[in-house]
Amino acid sequence: MREWFHPEWKPLLSAQGLNQFDAIWGLELGWFEEPNKCRGGWSGVSRMDVRTVNGDTRGIFIKRQENHVYKSLMHPLKGEPTSVREFENIKRYHHAGVPTLNVVYFAARNNNGKRQAILITEELSGYKPLDQFITENRPILSEKRNIVAVLAAAIRCLHDHHLQHNCLYPKHIFIKQQKNGIDVRLIDLEKTKRRWRRMSACLRDLDTLNRHSPQWSRTDRLSFLLAYSNQKRLSLEIKNLWHQLQKKMQKKQVSRT
Repeated sequence: MREWFHPEWKPLLSAQGLNQFDAIWGLELGWFEEPNKCRGGWSGVSRMDVRTVNGDTRGIFIKRQENHVYKSLMHPLKGEPTSVREFENIKRYHHAGVPTLNVVYFAARNNNGKRQAILITEELSGYKPLDQFITENRPILSEKRNIVAVLAAAIRCLHDHHLQHNCLYPKHIFIKQQKNGIDVRLIDLEKTKRRWRRMSACLRDLDTLNRHSPQWSRTDRLSFLLAYSNQKRLSLEIKNLWHQLQKKMQKKQVSRT
């Protein structure tokens, strides 16, 4: 069995008897997200509060899955649990300096022919999905530009390391207003993959974000591209990127009619 504990969280989980795979696997918790039954197995998420040494509580999300695997060039026959890929991608994001989730615990095992995996992450307390954050907070122009700048920097860092999120919807971008400014986290990394060409990752992710952000104005989109390209004026490079994204959006719209 492959198993990993975050050093800070291990004593907190141990204090509640959750220092072994079976103890966590057997937790009787309601589903925060109903189990996704596909790929010949299932995967479900529960939420739980863990008490700290100070008597406070911190939320965690527990993803448990069985025979929920994906096949790849590395694992073409039996496949590998999707949580394994998500755990590895979270580590890649941290190594690259891309803001994302913090892992509390991870383990994967083969139990009598059943591929079982657990991935526990720390709750993003106070964070909201990008579209919900903008709708509820109605940021003024200067605040919106700050959000765009922070988000663009995170996505630029992702692509600079040739990583493609591959599912960059606003609901997978979490935002929080802190005293020192905006903090952003990218979640749902199960489908992230490496790309040889940086531009391939760029076009795929920015196209997804562009098409699923109807509340963004033309000015917002251009501001994002400026911040993403780390430039202050429209250059030929930015104009070309803008035209490519517009072309992709129009192509998608035509295919739906």
